[in-house]
Amino acid sequence: MTQDINVKAMKKNAFRQSKVRGETASRVRVPGGLVSAKTMEKVVQIAEEFGNGEIFLTNRQGIEIPGIKLEDMPKVNERLRAVIEETHINQQDKDHGYLASGTRNVVACPGSRLCPFGCYDTTAFARRMDQAIFPNNRHVKVAFTGCSNDCAHVALNDFGIIGMTEPQYNPDRCVTCKACVRYCKSRSVGALTVVNGKIHRDVDKCIGCGVCVNYCPTRAWTRSPEHYFRVKIMGRTGKQNPRMAQDWLRWVDEDSIIKIVKNTYAYIEEYIDESKPEGKEHIGYIVDRTGFDEFVKWALKDVELGPKAQVASRVYWDGKHYERENELV
Repeated sequence: MTQDINVKAMKKNAFRQSKVRGETASRVRVPGGLVSAKTMEKVVQIAEEFGNGEIFLTNRQGIEIPGIKLEDMPKVNERLRAVIEETHINQQDKDHGYLASGTRNVVACPGSRLCPFGCYDTTAFARRMDQAIFPNNRHVKVAFTGCSNDCAHVALNDFGIIGMTEPQYNPDRCVTCKACVRYCKSRSVGALTVVNGKIHRDVDKCIGCGVCVNYCPTRAWTRSPEHYFRVKIMGRTGKQNPRMAQDWLRWVDEDSIIKIVKNTYAYIEEYIDESKPEGKEHIGYIVDRTGFDEFVKWALKDVELGPKAQVASRVYWDGKHYERENELV
């Protein structure tokens, strides 16, 4: 006979409700998507001892261990202690598994640790963000990508952070081969032109992708020592009016982004509709209800943006709409 289970508490403990009666799946948090082989070995041992011997890699770079018997959840939580410690999860109580599940696993592309186009260490920033916002049961998704190629698909998240660099030009090293101009035009936004035999960068058009740096054969272009970021907000999937995140900030520093996201949690607590199941009202719907200006007031509270930062005064999202017999659905 299957035991009674508090499904709500089980979900908050990061166990998934299973269609298989009497079973569940443990959701292992991997901030930034990077985990050591040593830690993975521990996950494998849990899967073999308590699960069905399989491991599922989620779309958000987390790990799920399926096939766990409901009565084995306390034992699995005990075994997860080492995993929680080794992945530096921000919770004092490490003996009872994960203390929340609403804030989803923070996603990151490989970034500058691996990719030549990465403008910053995405994993390090993702882990710092996770330390700042977890544990929390509010439904929030954050993703990091190293450059404008957006391999992490950050536009599907509540906060999408895209790496930027301010290209540094040394005219003494430039031979005007125009490689940077050609590649900026074909692979980016065409922000470079030749003026009087030297390269001119349109600072308003430049998106800080670093393509010029990667393709300059003489290193006339280099990355700025400072890291900058472009922030997209309020992307969402789901059944009700999915939409892509839109640009809100650019040339923003790391500290400001951490503060903005933390402020957003306070905004959620103030305005969330608690009648929604498990407190899962999407932030975007809260913004739609309270108005964009109210969100901005909360998000930018006590935030001192750097001198280069640019803020969109208004953000517009385009959801999915259909017509049926000349009636908008």
